[in-house]
Amino acid sequence: MARILLVEDGRDSSAPLLLGHLQGAGHEVEQVEDGSAALERILSMPPALTLLDIVLPRIDGIQVLETVRSYGNHPIIMLTARAQEADRLLALDLGADDYVCKPFSPREVVARIHTVLRRHAQWRDTAARPSTAVRFDDPRGNACLEGRALRLTRRELLLLRALSRDPGRVFTRSKLLEAAFPEAFDVNERAVDGHIKNLRKKLAAAVPSHDWIRSVYGVGFSFAERPT
Repeated sequence: MARILLVEDGRDSSAPLLLGHLQGAGHEVEQVEDGSAALERILSMPPALTLLDIVLPRIDGIQVLETVRSYGNHPIIMLTARAQEADRLLALDLGADDYVCKPFSPREVVARIHTVLRRHAQWRDTAARPSTAVRFDDPRGNACLEGRALRLTRRELLLLRALSRDPGRVFTRSKLLEAAFPEAFDVNERAVDGHIKNLRKKLAAAVPSHDWIRSVYGVGFSFAERPT
């Protein structure tokens, strides 16, 4: 049914039982064992939903949650032995979709996953839209940012179109190449960095009060709408 990312450090004896129930429910499950790997995977190749522990090597689950939430609305259920009210409230305040304490019932976790996935599917149907800040004049190949005309090269225009079509999504350089230049064999990942640098300057010159293109270190770039 869905691709699930399980973020556990490998020492929890309940993980194999949960994996069995998830697979039995038809889900494809991938497990990573530290927060840094989880963050890279969520931002570059988002699963349908992430089950996230708090106590993790390298980067803890709270930091992972906070970083992911700064870029989008990816479904996250905390799955942790940290049962204190303060931990639950912090995670929920930071945007966790649910909080399940260990020990848990695997069947209940599967049910909670289905609830969160349904909620997010409804949200995507009603709220997911391309950027409202950018407008393209397709016949002339021009673009405007919040009503201000942009003087862009053809490749800058293609990059902006690809990024703004899916605000908040973090594109790796290779995925951005595929999305913006599917038939351009002379554009490489290093060239993408140069075009992004120039595009960012032009967006800042037009509307300097917001950071429109954000870099995710070691991963790629995303287009950031203004907070509503």
